[in-house]
Amino acid sequence: MTELKVLIPREKIAQRVAEMGADINRDYAGQSVILLGVLKGAAIFLSDLSRELRIDSTFDFIGVSSYGNRPTPAQELKSGWDSTGEVRLTKDMDQSMIGKNVILVEDILDTGLTLTYLKKLLMARQPKSLRIAALLDKPSRRKQPIQADYVGFSIPDEFVVGYGLDYAEKYRNLPDICIVPREG
Repeated sequence: MTELKVLIPREKIAQRVAEMGADINRDYAGQSVILLGVLKGAAIFLSDLSRELRIDSTFDFIGVSSYGNRPTPAQELKSGWDSTGEVRLTKDMDQSMIGKNVILVEDILDTGLTLTYLKKLLMARQPKSLRIAALLDKPSRRKQPIQADYVGFSIPDEFVVGYGLDYAEKYRNLPDICIVPREG
C-alpha cells in the first residue's frame, strides 16, 4: 500500500469537535440528549463529542449494513463502491427514543442513503427532536437530499481513513483523517 496523506490533522479534528460540542450545548441548553452512534465508524467521534458536552447526555449505538456486492478492498479503492441503496438494521439501540432529543452521530455523510434510512426509521420512534452530527460531509457523492445539522468538515471525493473510518477494517485507530491514494 502506498503512503497515506494527512487530510485533516488531529489538532484540527479536536478543535472542530469542541466547536460542534459547544453548538450542541447551546442548542440544547437545559435539556438532555441521546447521542446515537452509527457503528463502527462513529465510535471515536461520538466518544470525543460526548466529552465536549456540558448538558445531560447519554449515548447508544445502532448498526446498519448496505446490500450489494461489495468489491474487494483493492477494487473499492480504485473505483469506489456504491451499494444498491438497500440498507438493513444489524444492531438496534437499547433505549426508547419516545419524547427524547436524539442526535444521530455519523462518521461520514456520503451518498445519504444510510442516513435517509436511519432518519425515517428513527422518526417513526417519536423522538422529541432528531438532529444529525456528521464529522465529514462529502456532498459531491450525495444521492439523497439530506443534510447534517452539525458538520465537522466538508471534504472532496477522496477515499479517507482514520479517526474511526476504515479501509478493510484497518486504520480506524489513526488519530488523523488521511487520504488513501487511489490505484491506477
